[in-house]
Amino acid sequence: MLPIRDVNPTRARPLITLAIIVANIAVFFFIQPSESPEADRFAYEYSAIACELTTGHPLDFEEISSGECLDTVLADQPFPGKNIWLSGMISMFLHAGIGHLLFNMWFLWIFGNNVEEAFGPLGYLLFYAAAGVAATAGFVMANQDVTIPLVGASGAIAGVMGAYLVLFPRHLVLTLIFFYVTAIPSIVLLGIWFLTQFAIADPSSGVAWEAHVAGFVFGVLVTLPFRRRLLSKTLHPEPPVRAR
Repeated sequence: MLPIRDVNPTRARPLITLAIIVANIAVFFFIQPSESPEADRFAYEYSAIACELTTGHPLDFEEISSGECLDTVLADQPFPGKNIWLSGMISMFLHAGIGHLLFNMWFLWIFGNNVEEAFGPLGYLLFYAAAGVAATAGFVMANQDVTIPLVGASGAIAGVMGAYLVLFPRHLVLTLIFFYVTAIPSIVLLGIWFLTQFAIADPSSGVAWEAHVAGFVFGVLVTLPFRRRLLSKTLHPEPPVRAR
């Protein structure tokens, strides 16, 4: 299923959402190398890596070559000055390919504007960043010994989707299902999306599904207590209900 757009207009322009999209596109095309070995070197130098966040030190050559996470440094480190904690934020603006980038930005564009209107620009920016950090933390807790770079904004965007589910569960989303376009409630679309993350829970898939789950759950839990207050800032809090 591919969402096309939601039936949920806003009063304000989603400037923060647009800025995040532009920043991701700019990083991908103008900063992040696209060819190996430069792309691999860049990923190891700037991306979040579960092993580094677990041990508290950058990977050494032995860990990179063997793929084994070690508690102590046994060899020279290619990036000894790497800020492993800042890498969690940087990873949110790096992507593995054009398809990865486009899908993430498309989902952010569909669901981000309404969540931004509810949270307000500053609150939304802080929420987005916190969701990305929570997503990374969730992945690291489930994969403490992984030495492969973690890239992508999908964990933070999953947090936005979780917030959207709480705020607008009955709003319709025009969705492409195979060759047909139909309108389905967001609770159905996002609920199915969430459940499918467990269907791809395979290490060989290359998908950081744990980050998606952690980001989504974070978005739900953070938004739920403030739902009524957040909805008061939106144009159409809930679609009309027809009396019977």
